[in-house]
Amino acid sequence: MKVAILYKSLTGNTKLVAEAIRDVVPEKNLVYFGTPEDGIEAELYLLGSWTDKGNCDGELAEFVKKLENKKIAFFGTAGFGGSQEYYDTLFSRVKECIPPSNEVLGSFYCQGKMPMSVRERYVAMLREHPQDRKIEASVRNFDEALSHPDEEDREKAAKWALAMLKAADE
Repeated sequence: MKVAILYKSLTGNTKLVAEAIRDVVPEKNLVYFGTPEDGIEAELYLLGSWTDKGNCDGELAEFVKKLENKKIAFFGTAGFGGSQEYYDTLFSRVKECIPPSNEVLGSFYCQGKMPMSVRERYVAMLREHPQDRKIEASVRNFDEALSHPDEEDREKAAKWALAMLKAADE
């Protein structure tokens, strides 16, 4: 089975996850690893993106819209760690970009660090609204995200990718 891994990474988080996934895809099956390009032919597309205002990267979304009759699995990183419910909400938005002729096998998300400018914005907001618990929580979440994707995240992504390979082969 021909496998293509395409991803968009803003801060390097999604690239780290993509590399962990690439490491478990048999070399003989991997036909492409990198950013979206036209003309990539595969049977299974492992597609990854950073989260941009609750959705995937626009360039990746445009690539996905062109796929027809393929098997697709999606992975992503998000600054907000959230919960599986949050990740499912993000993926539901991504699925809106996937034409219905494709078979969607599943998704994987993990937390990823954010640019320091985000923390600076939160701290400035907190100075203006020192009693705002939501802003305090955003600062804590930012600090928690600094270590992600960590080794455990990458191991989970690799296990997920193996499950997607198996599902695509059935």
